Amino acid sequence: MEERLDAALGEASETDRVVIEKGALGRVGEVFEGCFGAVPAVIVADERTFEVAGEDVERSLKAAGCTLAGRFVFPVHPPLFPDSEGVGDLREWLRGREAVPVAVGAGTINDITKRASHECGRPYMAVATAASVDGYTSFGATITEDGYKHTLPCPAPRAVVADVEVLAGSPERMTASGYADLLGKITSGADWIVADALGVEAIDRTSFEMVQGPLRRWTALPGRLRRGDEEAVAGLMEGLVMSGLAMQRYRSSRTASGAEHQFSHLWEMEGLGHDQDPPLSHGFKVGVGTVAIAALYERMLLKDLTDIDVDGICRRWPGRDEVERRVREAHPNPVMARAAVEESLAKHPTAGELRRRLVRLTRGWDALRGRLREQLLPPGELRRLLAEAGCPTSPREIGLGWESFRQTYARAQTIRRRYTVLDLALESGLLEECVEELFAPDGFWGGSSASP
Repeated sequence: MEERLDAALGEASETDRVVIEKGALGRVGEVFEGCFGAVPAVIVADERTFEVAGEDVERSLKAAGCTLAGRFVFPVHPPLFPDSEGVGDLREWLRGREAVPVAVGAGTINDITKRASHECGRPYMAVATAASVDGYTSFGATITEDGYKHTLPCPAPRAVVADVEVLAGSPERMTASGYADLLGKITSGADWIVADALGVEAIDRTSFEMVQGPLRRWTALPGRLRRGDEEAVAGLMEGLVMSGLAMQRYRSSRTASGAEHQFSHLWEMEGLGHDQDPPLSHGFKVGVGTVAIAALYERMLLKDLTDIDVDGICRRWPGRDEVERRVREAHPNPVMARAAVEESLAKHPTAGELRRRLVRLTRGWDALRGRLREQLLPPGELRRLLAEAGCPTSPREIGLGWESFRQTYARAQTIRRRYTVLDLALESGLLEECVEELFAPDGFWGGSSASP
């Protein structure tokens, strides 16, 4: 692990140190002093994560001779979300203290601290309390602002410390959430392969292999993860950290996020699971989205795209005004509609551009289909792996109705400009047909295989 992390850190632009080991909380002070020198530290946590690790972090900082300039501890009730309000509260508190924040917690604490630190013009450090997200080392922070979820630019932490004993002792649902997030790299990798093959976004081979190379090994032990096996948890954390480092290198989440995340982001912006206790995790939504997108790929790979009606598709291709009308109809919330229109129009090709893309698709489909079959796992296999890790695998398990879930295939395509299989299906005239097949009585979501 250490060799892989060192190589990845050599490719990263912002993170200098990563420590994933048993007893790592005792090294926080050493790592902080090595990265920031004599600058004072402040602890940022919530009540739960401070109880789990905050006091140990403070002891380690003091033992290393670091100055502590205070602590900012969010309450756990009401539930904390990574939104602009939390960022603003922390930002104003930090501005009164010339100190480097040490985020002690998981995804929400890390994203809030990352963005608030950036707005204050200072670096920060992360101490992970759960292997639950890949955002610890990512280049930006995912923050909800005015009801719309954005990945806002801001540097990753200068250092990350993860104590394997703390990770293994975190709630089962958090480790399961991290597993689901990591397993989603299988479909996001396929989406990048599609974008590369169609000339939309070329694969950066180093960034791609940082995630995809060891991915099957990182995701091979879901049952051991569920039992809190420390070796399996350490491997999961490595995978999540490496995903973030790849995002740093490429300066985009393309390395780790595709259509499965578009499903999750749509549901999150609409508040799915916010009223649950604890709130439904990002990773659980990504996991269901991963199965959904793998099922769509399965249908697409059965089609002969060498013989699609290019002339007819281009003749019927909608103009920008029609796209805007359809997108606004799909999103009743005006804030979401406005942002979705912007994203949809940013990637909407002219009829001429579409023709060139479809000709390229028809000529290269056989080779592309082969590459995708090597990359993907069947949706039934993904459901099995997720279930072994303790993750939900169907929309009903996350509180989503079947009709809303069905509509997600079309609606999720509109919220991000990133090219994915949703765009491939739409542009080849097959999205509606494939969704119909998936929800038919003998289809993946219509048959017995979709039962929780």
